[in-house]
Amino acid sequence: MVSLCYPIQIGTCGKIARKNAAKVFCSMQTPPSQSTIKVVIIGATKEIGRTAILAVSKARGMELAGAIDSQCIGEDAGQISGMEEPLEIPVLNDLTMVLGSIAQSRATGVVVDFSEPSTVYDNVKQAAAFGLSSVVYVPKIELDTVAELSAFCEKASMGCLVAPTLSIGSVLLQQAAIQASFHYSNAEIVESRPNPSDLPSQDAIQIANNISDLGQIYNREDMESDNPARGQILGEDGVRVHSMVLPGLTSSTSINFSGPGEIYTIRHDVTNVQCLMPGLILAVRKVVRLKNLIYGLEKFL
Repeated sequence: MVSLCYPIQIGTCGKIARKNAAKVFCSMQTPPSQSTIKVVIIGATKEIGRTAILAVSKARGMELAGAIDSQCIGEDAGQISGMEEPLEIPVLNDLTMVLGSIAQSRATGVVVDFSEPSTVYDNVKQAAAFGLSSVVYVPKIELDTVAELSAFCEKASMGCLVAPTLSIGSVLLQQAAIQASFHYSNAEIVESRPNPSDLPSQDAIQIANNISDLGQIYNREDMESDNPARGQILGEDGVRVHSMVLPGLTSSTSINFSGPGEIYTIRHDVTNVQCLMPGLILAVRKVVRLKNLIYGLEKFL
């Protein structure tokens, strides 16, 4: 999912409280014998990282084994996440030390990466060196990097999920849009966000990519229009996006299709970052069974 503004109340640092995507295929190996999955979170002090700490700590069959960040060094991961009781796991900036500890215990481990595009490749490579799979949610990651990671994971026989979104609702929205695109010749995306960062959103771009190159040209009647009020064209098949920004708005994405005598609208609303947690937990459970890279949470649904 795209970077959004999520109004969730939890503790903060210092307070105690398809188009060109890599061609990858899902192959499975025998499930690990260990019942508990050790999870390391990179980007632990970000809002999504703190929320993930809570989700992993509550999830059956997994436990937090490390919290990595350059902020809040030494503070307890549970306390910065708003948990009543400390987890006795300090925030560290040394990924190697945490991975080494998990490898020595011979436990099944997963690294969840919320870092930056420039560090993803090295993080996945380092995790694989210690026998850990990876779940990567870094929305701005380049597809060239995904292709490089795919080649590496194939050679290393190590599982990795690169997820443009961890929202199950967003994945279902995109799948429904692909199905609808075969039946309608007009399609426009309307999105709303509480702040103007990164518009059009990664959600809108992904939807436009997904329903392009399917043999359909959309909005033929005014495809050549350069009127700014008609919105921005994404891709080469005429899909337009209209982005609305108002403080207090729910983050929302809708795809509007029309045909003779009817309009078909699909919509997904996001209220806070917790919408990503069911997808994250699912990804952690599934990725340990992989021995290569897959792109997109939909492969696990």
